[in-house]
Amino acid sequence: MSAVHYDSYTEARAHLKALLDAAESGRIATVRRDSARTAVVDVERLRRYLAAVSPARAQVVPEADGWSVFIPGLPVAADGATFGEALTEMVDALREYAEDWQDHLLDAPNHRDNWGLVQMIGLSDDEQLRDWLVGGTR
Repeated sequence: MSAVHYDSYTEARAHLKALLDAAESGRIATVRRDSARTAVVDVERLRRYLAAVSPARAQVVPEADGWSVFIPGLPVAADGATFGEALTEMVDALREYAEDWQDHLLDAPNHRDNWGLVQMIGLSDDEQLRDWLVGGTR
């Protein structure tokens, strides 16, 4: 089976199984609605791709009373008494940033290009985000 393209929401709804099967197998799957075209993709494939093309570049700094974690260029940082606590706090900070982005930062000129990061955060569980922060490939 090749790529699937549906030229209307109604047509896509009538072929929802084929649309989802194509997306889950990694094939191109799109739906057109008015002048917009939307891709349907498998969540785990998209998450892995976004994590791979957007390495965290997190900086971890030991301090007298613990650890600090930050990502250059992002308004996100966290501290913890241990390395693990700092990573856990950073995961929480990333989730808060993603919520703020969706709520009011998505159109701000200095934040709008963080779309991929926000998607990756939203599609990842906490362990996947921790792994991403330390440069893992999960």
